[in-house]
Amino acid sequence: MNRQVDKIRRRLKRKKHIRKTVSGTALRPRMTVFRSNRHMYVQVVDDKLGHTLASAGTVEEELKALKNCVEDAEKLGMEIGKRCLDKNIEMVVFDRNGYKYHGIVKSIAEGARKAGVKF
Repeated sequence: MNRQVDKIRRRLKRKKHIRKTVSGTALRPRMTVFRSNRHMYVQVVDDKLGHTLASAGTVEEELKALKNCVEDAEKLGMEIGKRCLDKNIEMVVFDRNGYKYHGIVKSIAEGARKAGVKF
């Protein structure tokens, strides 16, 4: 089997295991991270209603200058944290989406904490 396919399957297996326990509510929505080879995306989701409450990604015009690296991931985390606080969301549940908690994923979480969002 292709090594890349195995890597994706392992991530999806971890994701499935995490999503069994992590769920967002109106009081404490779920902040989920997705990263591709070129871009990073963060969403804050209320799973009870199925609504996205806030989102940020490097495909947006004002965030287009951010690269897919650890330093810029922290800036993206600060941006999503600021957007959450604008919508009166102070506490979230962090969903790493099957990725290991280091590098870009960790930087996004730390940036959101610096902005004032609590996990």
